[in-house]
Order: sequence, then structure tokens, then C-alpha cells
Amino acid sequence: MAAPASVPDPTQQPAIQSPGTPAAKPRRDVVDYERLFECVHCGLCLESCPTYVLTRREMDSPRGRIYLMKALAEGRIELDDSTVRHLDLCLGCRGCETACPSGVHYGLLIERAADYVERNHRRSFRERAKRRLISAIFPYPERLRRLIAPLRLAERLHLRGLIRALMPGSVAEWLDLVPRRDERVASDSWMQWTASADGPLALVHHGCVAQVLADSENRNSEHALRAAGFRVIELGETECCGALDLHAGNRERALEFARRNVRALKRSGAEVILSAASGCAAAIAEYGELLKNEPEYAADAREVSARVQDLSSLLVGAKLPVGRELKCVVTYHDSCHLAHGLGVRETPRQLLKSIPGVTLVEMAESDLCCGSAGSYNLTEPAMARELVRRKVDNIIATKADYVVLGNPGCEFQIEAELRRRGAKTRAIHLADFLALANR
Repeated sequence: MAAPASVPDPTQQPAIQSPGTPAAKPRRDVVDYERLFECVHCGLCLESCPTYVLTRREMDSPRGRIYLMKALAEGRIELDDSTVRHLDLCLGCRGCETACPSGVHYGLLIERAADYVERNHRRSFRERAKRRLISAIFPYPERLRRLIAPLRLAERLHLRGLIRALMPGSVAEWLDLVPRRDERVASDSWMQWTASADGPLALVHHGCVAQVLADSENRNSEHALRAAGFRVIELGETECCGALDLHAGNRERALEFARRNVRALKRSGAEVILSAASGCAAAIAEYGELLKNEPEYAADAREVSARVQDLSSLLVGAKLPVGRELKCVVTYHDSCHLAHGLGVRETPRQLLKSIPGVTLVEMAESDLCCGSAGSYNLTEPAMARELVRRKVDNIIATKADYVVLGNPGCEFQIEAELRRRGAKTRAIHLADFLALANR
């Protein structure tokens, strides 16, 4: 498969100097330097890396990027456009962590490297403008609601297709990622279950983008928990978890979001914390590491992180009642941070198999990233499109009626490509799929 046009030319690899060559002063603030030595350069991570799978270039692999980080830290390489390009192309999917026999904390390394890039590299005006727009809008639900309000009006007037046709190609692809209102599964579709009076206290973190574009997934998660015997509580106002900022290199704001969430989640008294967005859940699960050097927050952050669980794991253990037979074929996409960050793979499949009438068919490369990766499909659309094409090829090959997944970003990305192809398969979040089975 040809590499996307946005990937740097292989002849433009960073010029890494030999150890004996005079170089710039070492910069040990690039990443946690000692963690770089966890990598033994065995290469077992290569085939688990989406960008390496597409480009076959060493510097677009986890091993290659770790080599770049180390060379930057030791002053053997400049932070030039080529180096930044290879680091930017990382999706942060953490598939390499699952494959790594040495336990390399690659996710922490690439997040710190992204922060270093943003503090020390000046991007083009276009790139700065795009990233600032994403940063200013997406972590703030009310701003996002106002941004998409005209599109929602156009949908009610049946003009969405016309608007898309009039937009430039890049804007049209962005619009494709906004789910249609009629694709949501209403949360009132659940059969009425009697809430438990003494079950564990559970809280669904509603996220920022999810509460605007996929709130049915939050609500259906809460309904499923009630049906399984949990007492569900809600936060008065939900802050962004900080994942978007961590991946984009805006570490300071990510830390502030984390502090606010730790305070709110600790105050809530929730015994179980989860999110319909697996990226958010993985971010909250890492608050203990993120805030470990802040005495005011460290203990509470560890406690909050320890309470993070996944919806499917809770429901399998609680033996969720299913209302009716739902005769269909489904396949399952492993959302990156659910599989590689939280280590959840089998319980979603067990839950799907337990629903009467459902036939589960595995797809090839079920845990290869779909290209969504937070805001990656907005900042790196060419690579993201290559990845979602590959993913949808594998989905269509299963002939499934539904592809079930655990992250709204994956749903938006995959559903947009399915729609472009006119495929009969529908992308749907696990919580919404459970609502279909409990009408």
C-alpha cells in the first residue's frame, strides 16, 4: 500500500550525528531520559505500529521514534521539520506497549516528546492555526455545541448533503466525522429496570466531545449500569479529561484538567469510575502517574485512577439482563486505549456473545488503529484516511451488520468511511448496542 502524501520523503530522514561528532548541548528535558533505556531495540513492536505498517520506515516506528528522542536528548540531532514530522505521525495508540516484552512505557515517552516539540518548535502558520482551533474548541462542550449548531439546523432542513457538496474537500471530510442525529440510539429505548438501593456507586465521566456528539453512549452506559445493580451518580459539570491536550503536547493544560477532575471525582464518592470514551478512561486511569509529583493531588489521583473500570468488565461480572433476541452478525473493533491502555479485550466479546441472536465474527487486525486517535484525524487526515480504509476493508470482509466498539472517536471515524462507501454495516458503541437489545 502506498504511503500517504503527508509522510516525509524517505530521503529526508533526520541527520543523526555519530557519538564522536560535536553537537548541540544535550537536552535531557525532552522526555524522562532513563525510560528510554527500557527499549532494547528488539523490533517486536514494528508490526503493531500503524504508521510503520503503512510506510515501512524505521523512523515511523516506536523503535525509530525512541531513537529520535534519545538523539534529541543527547544533542545529536536538531529539532527540525523532519524530526518533528516523524514524531507527529505517531497516533499514540500504544499498540507497541502490548507487543513489547520489555515493558517500555512508550505512551509516556511520546506524550512528553509532544510537549517538548510544542515548546521548542515553530510550526507553519497553517499548522499553528489548525491546532489552535482544535485546542480552543474541542475540550469545551459549549463551544463545540455552538460550532456545530448550523450543521444541526441544516440536518433538520435536509440540507446536510448540499452543504457538504459545497465545501472544500478538507472541510467536507471534517464534516463527515460529525455523526448524524438519526444515528444515535435513544437512551429511553431501555426497558425499565428497578434501580438498586444498595449497589455500588458508579459514575460515568461524560467527557467533552462525547457529551456533545455521542451523549447517547453516556446515557446508555448509565442505564446498563442501573440494570446491572449499580447506583449511578453524576457530576454537576464534567471537565475534559486532558487526553486531547496530552496527545497534542499541551501538557500544562492537561495537568490542570487532571487536577480539576481528581477533585471532582474524589468528592463524588464514586466507587467505580468509567467513561464511554476509552481514551478518557485511559487518561483518568493514569492520573496517578501524571500527578505523582504534586503532593496536594498525588494520593487522591492514585485513588481515583484505581477506581477506573470498563463498562463491559462490570456488566459481564454483574450478569446484565438482556431484554430480547437481537438476531444479527457483529464484528468487534478493539479501540486502542481500551485494548492497549486498559488491557480490555475479552469482556466486550463475552458480553456480545451473551446476547441472544448475536453472532460474533472476528475481523483481521481488530486492534490496529482506525486513525481517529483523538484529534489525529483532523491534524493528520492523509494518514488517518489510509488507516480507516484499511480498517473498513477488514470490517466489510466480515459481512457484519454492525461493528461494535468502545470509543466514540472510533465510531465517528469508521462510520464516516462506511457511509462514503455506501456499506450496509453500521458502526455502533457497545452501550448503544446494548440499548438495542433492551428495547
